[in-house]
Amino acid sequence: MTDKPINLRAVRKAKVRAEKEKAAEANRAAFGRTKADKLKAKAETAKAKAHVEAHKRETDRES
Repeated sequence: MTDKPINLRAVRKAKVRAEKEKAAEANRAAFGRTKADKLKAKAETAKAKAHVEAHKRETDRES
């Protein structure tokens, strides 16, 4: 047995704080980018999409 009693309320609060911190870390990673980073990612995505579209085969379904 332990010598000291455990305050369950404090343990629950610590657990909630840890979960909130984990969620906050995920949000910082997802939304905490600079405008330049966002624009760069958007440009890279557009370039990749255009590259794929340019290499697609055209099929004539009407004939």
